[in-house]
Amino acid sequence: MSIEIPESVKVWSQFVHPVLMWVLLGLTIYAMYLGIQWRRARSAEGDLKKELLKGRFNIRHHQVGSILLALMVLGTIGAMGATYINSGKLFVNPHLIAGLAMTGMIATSASLTPFMQKGHDWARYAHIVLNVVITGLFGWQAVTGMQIVQNIIGRMSGNA
Repeated sequence: MSIEIPESVKVWSQFVHPVLMWVLLGLTIYAMYLGIQWRRARSAEGDLKKELLKGRFNIRHHQVGSILLALMVLGTIGAMGATYINSGKLFVNPHLIAGLAMTGMIATSASLTPFMQKGHDWARYAHIVLNVVITGLFGWQAVTGMQIVQNIIGRMSGNA
């Protein structure tokens, strides 16, 4: 038994992933800002430390990071599902490979949290490196993703 998906759902499902990923790119940059502020707060002294601690950057960084982790994993799975539903196959290309790598890296980065909370500097540095790489790949993904969106729109307008 197969489920027939309405054509309008198939068409519009292709645009959920790009929109979500642009939102997540913005959230990634915001999470980086919060992480930098938390790092500043941890190393500050005196009145500056008191002022920075009022920003609750650690809590906000952790919350935004948790949202990023969940939405990136769901966005990756959703994009692969939408691609398969619309074309009957997955296109193994650099965009997909980089997206899967980013998903693995963000999960690994998040898994370092207990070690960072115990003060392990190696975990902090690994977390920072992973997230800088993710942010760089995210920028590249934004460009290649828009090329894919343009191809989809071209195919849609060619069929109209």
